[in-house]
Amino acid sequence: MSSNSSTNSINMSRRRFLKTTGIVGGGLVVGFSLAGCAPSELPIDLSANGFIPNAFLQITPDNKVCFYCPRDEMGQGVTTGLATLIGEELDVHPQQMDVKFAGVHADYNNPAMGLQGTGGSSSLRAHYLQLRQVGANTRSVLVSAAAQELGVAIDDITTADGFIIVAGKQYPYGQFVSVAAQLESPEEAPMKADADFRYIGREFSRIDAIAKSTGTAEFAIDIDIPNMHHAVVVRSPVAGAKLKSVDKSAAQAMPGVTDVIEISSGVAVVAEKYWQAKTAAAKLSPTWEEVALSKVDTKTVQDDYAQAMQNEEGVTGTDEGDVEAGLAAAEHVVEAQYWAPYLAHAPLEPMDAVVRIENGEADVWSGVQGVGGMQGLVARFSGIPAEKVRAHNTYMGGAFGRRGTLTHIVEATEVAVATDKPIHLLWSREDDIKNGIYRPASLMKMKAGVGSDGKLTAWQAKRVGGNITPKTLENMIPAFFPGLGDSSVDFIVGLTRDVFSGWMVDHSSIEGISEDYDAPNKIVNHVTVEHDVPLTFWRSVGHSYTSFAKEGIVDELAEKANIDPVEFRLNNTVNNPRLNNVIRVAQQHMQKMQPAEGRYLGFASHNSFMTDVAEIAEVSVKDNVIKVHKVTCVVDCGIAVNPSVVRAQMEGAVMYGLTATLHGDLDLQAGAFKQSNFHDYPILRMQEAPAVEVIIVDSGTSPTGVGEPGLPPIAPAVASAVFKATGQRLRSLPLRLA
Repeated sequence: MSSNSSTNSINMSRRRFLKTTGIVGGGLVVGFSLAGCAPSELPIDLSANGFIPNAFLQITPDNKVCFYCPRDEMGQGVTTGLATLIGEELDVHPQQMDVKFAGVHADYNNPAMGLQGTGGSSSLRAHYLQLRQVGANTRSVLVSAAAQELGVAIDDITTADGFIIVAGKQYPYGQFVSVAAQLESPEEAPMKADADFRYIGREFSRIDAIAKSTGTAEFAIDIDIPNMHHAVVVRSPVAGAKLKSVDKSAAQAMPGVTDVIEISSGVAVVAEKYWQAKTAAAKLSPTWEEVALSKVDTKTVQDDYAQAMQNEEGVTGTDEGDVEAGLAAAEHVVEAQYWAPYLAHAPLEPMDAVVRIENGEADVWSGVQGVGGMQGLVARFSGIPAEKVRAHNTYMGGAFGRRGTLTHIVEATEVAVATDKPIHLLWSREDDIKNGIYRPASLMKMKAGVGSDGKLTAWQAKRVGGNITPKTLENMIPAFFPGLGDSSVDFIVGLTRDVFSGWMVDHSSIEGISEDYDAPNKIVNHVTVEHDVPLTFWRSVGHSYTSFAKEGIVDELAEKANIDPVEFRLNNTVNNPRLNNVIRVAQQHMQKMQPAEGRYLGFASHNSFMTDVAEIAEVSVKDNVIKVHKVTCVVDCGIAVNPSVVRAQMEGAVMYGLTATLHGDLDLQAGAFKQSNFHDYPILRMQEAPAVEVIIVDSGTSPTGVGEPGLPPIAPAVASAVFKATGQRLRSLPLRLA
């Protein structure tokens, strides 16, 4: 795609209402209109005046450049990346910009989703041309204004670092904003050729680095407003169980407590201080109704999945060629089953929100992956029109998909309405792990054949487990359509469940299980088995578990055929040239490695979110303890807008993925999760963390995702190395040796 390509292809209609609904690339796609639900004017700081060429940019007379970032910053570096796109074409260094979080408006919708949301590693690829065009158009109209005001030809003007330059003299952009505001801005001003980039592809520190290093970056947990009270909610340990009874007297008698109230999710204790509320909440002994999930243990889930795997054909998602003929023609056939457990997100900042309601208006502060949804939920549960709800998005202390489900906003709003107080609701770590929304558990059966030439002849995959989309819609439709009645929401969600149970496959359930390799005969089936555990996106979504099964069976096939596993991958990705090249680059690095005695190298590759990644894990095993010493990660994400941010995201994904690979496991007992905090749901510790080397391959294409693709290959790469070290094929996560 050339730099001057039109942005028309990424513009989306604002007048589609549930015209398309589905899960694409880990993001919810719901086309809809915000007409009547959003402010009529852009939520830009008009008091600063100056030139406002569009929804994203403002230039003031004192030469201040404000960028209203349409995507949410959860540590992935999106503010730096998107500011770089505008800064490149505007000729302003991103670090010189004042970056603000955008308010709620249809112009801030994510072109990859159709709503104002952040996820699916979509931000850079969705806005790459759009925001560059914003910068180019703005620069063009400033140059025209300068030419008019200075009485010179446009061709005599150059720009750099926020200045108009004429005959060696510099004039700040701000000097020309008044004239620029009177001119018609071009729609498609020429954009730079890649060779002329000054900021894209260059390394510089993140624009939020100083704020986060000095503690001045504002998270929801930092919000403090007058008369703010603190709320703690006691919820059922079994998801979906309603409150039967509770004695509030002991909690009400505790110091600082002002209210003990029942809300939709349980019992809320409100106090002047957080610790007062938490201490009083511990005095409650509520009883809960019994639901179907109350009788479910982890073994129940595994047994139900195994029975469904054996007895049910399921719904077909992919069907190409003749798999039976392909298996019959194979010289070797391998079949195996792989297990991945439920997982919690466990971001370091747990769920929290501040809601203030007064004089028929509301304010809400939180760090979420959909600020429009936050506004919609406050409107829905307070009865205040959405246009009178001011939603203030903050930095997020991690998300990994969890902050796309805004149950904490509902709770905070219900408490604020019931108490008539400004409320700061904070989940504890125990709340987050025991009452969260989870990555689904999965049982996957893989069967594949390889011919005498080392080529795949057939590929058969079947996944059993719950689906993400129905619960996602149950949470998101009320948020983005606050006027839609509960019965309508229930109908849509129920219909979605029926569709994905018997008619078609929820793509998020099987994504990544069959796409990477060249097998001419493929079939993928899915059997939906639900146990009412609330499910949602988790970092890399379906790829987080399908990669483990897919790469595991490839290693087993290579061993059976007596072919080097990396060569096997190269032989079977001929029709996937970008992934093939990443594998080849990784192979070249792997061939130069000389691991110390007792260390072994494992390899895996995977495509997710349009990005190709291969990882080499250097592993040792001593006394049945798996130690990962180093991970080499080769990534092709197209143009690396900021290589240091890309490296950071790959490093973070490796560490997060290793946590799941070595430790991640949630155990259901009588419908409740046993784990509660990092003592029994551990995250990777410093002494366990490997060195990570990231090698960026530039294929010259537009940027693709980087927030999630580094995670899927790590578990199979470590499992591959463990097999070389011990001879044991580990097919269940987390990896545990017998």
